[in-house]
Amino acid sequence: MSLVPAADWTILRCPSCRGPLPESADRGVPILRCGDCAATWPVRNRIPILYRDEWVRGNDRLMRAIYNALPSWHDPAVTYLLPVWQLEGSEAQMRGAYLQRIELPLLASEGGGRPLRILEVCIGTGVNVGLVQRAIPPGIDVEYWGLDLSDGMMAVCRKKLARQGYAGVQMVQGDAHALPFADHAFDRVFHVGAIGNFSDPAKAMAEMARVAKPGTPIVVVDEQLEPGRPHNLWVRAWFKALTFYDSNPHCPVEALPPNARDVLVEQPGRFYYCLRFRV
Repeated sequence: MSLVPAADWTILRCPSCRGPLPESADRGVPILRCGDCAATWPVRNRIPILYRDEWVRGNDRLMRAIYNALPSWHDPAVTYLLPVWQLEGSEAQMRGAYLQRIELPLLASEGGGRPLRILEVCIGTGVNVGLVQRAIPPGIDVEYWGLDLSDGMMAVCRKKLARQGYAGVQMVQGDAHALPFADHAFDRVFHVGAIGNFSDPAKAMAEMARVAKPGTPIVVVDEQLEPGRPHNLWVRAWFKALTFYDSNPHCPVEALPPNARDVLVEQPGRFYYCLRFRV
């Protein structure tokens, strides 16, 4: 597989009205101007900024502040501390489980000669990019789009991907509750590790379903203490600390879109669920 730069931004849509966003300039500075409502959106370092700060409230604002302040701590914590907290497993085992549910090998029969598009909602530091690249059969061109709300995480992500040779990943700064993309734009959509702190998980999953092609597996992964299993005080204490922002961390099946089908819930780690569905 080769990651190819996005040929254009025609799949971008105004997050306010979903109008088209042709690229233009204001005093020589690139911007996106909505063709319907005329709203303008800045572009910085070829990253469209497609949200308004006043939209970010409650837990969304709190977690953005934390990620902005400590982005470099994220990867070491997941890799080295999580197995200690859970008393079992590894990061690789957990990631391998949800990558299987994204059904990447099946993309070989879906392209029809065009580049395929993958969207990672909340790309974070970009850990999943290389894993996805290795999981797709050779000979397929893929546009990898990553959306995130945190300046800090996106800065770390840009540096990491450039260092690893994945400079073609197209990043967008935006809100998962108002994805700035056209309907049915992506061949795969997935999200790992933040929906539990979203202000409206149902709205976020509805947005993921909207931008996915019909029948596409949509995969959501986040924290849940494995049900039906005993957990000692150490495990419960660490899980509580990890999910301090959520009074009831769980797999949000109640927030699935009404037309969701082929729903599958698994527990790839003591602390994490994997939810797969289609529309």
